[in-house]
Amino acid sequence: MVYTTVIQTPLGMVRASAEKNALKGLWFIGQKYYPKNVELWINKPDYRIFKETDRWLKNYFSGRKNLCLPKLEPEGTKFQRDVWNVLLQIPYGKVITYGEIAKKIAELRAIGSMSAQAVGGAVGHNPISILIPCHRVIGSNGNLTGYAGGIQKKRALLMLEKAQIYNATSQENSL
Repeated sequence: MVYTTVIQTPLGMVRASAEKNALKGLWFIGQKYYPKNVELWINKPDYRIFKETDRWLKNYFSGRKNLCLPKLEPEGTKFQRDVWNVLLQIPYGKVITYGEIAKKIAELRAIGSMSAQAVGGAVGHNPISILIPCHRVIGSNGNLTGYAGGIQKKRALLMLEKAQIYNATSQENSL
């Protein structure tokens, strides 16, 4: 049984989904890859995992770092989950490129190389925005690219974290 609620954040409303007291998804309302059939989910705003997620989001948006994550169980392929696990290792206020993630996945799988584009697809389909920090992934030239919630939200999240981004095109901080 899939439970859902809507949570207000400083960047807009997000829809959460959960099963067995684990967070399965967190999407900005109307974002790219927004789930279908949410009307079939059971609205349960008092579900424990939603209260934990709301508390985590409030702490995050107030600038707190190193927060203990609620239980996360995103659904995806093995490859996607491997990529999302790398995302979870990116420290608050730091960024990584799609190519750097591709190298980490290639090492993990003991293969010669991995496509940065394939990594980009997995990053883009991350079903748990903000908590699994796909906003911390940037292009190889330092440009902000590919955020399902929109580039403005990605920029706002990185600004909140005071992330330093070197933009190779403009030779200055892109935030």
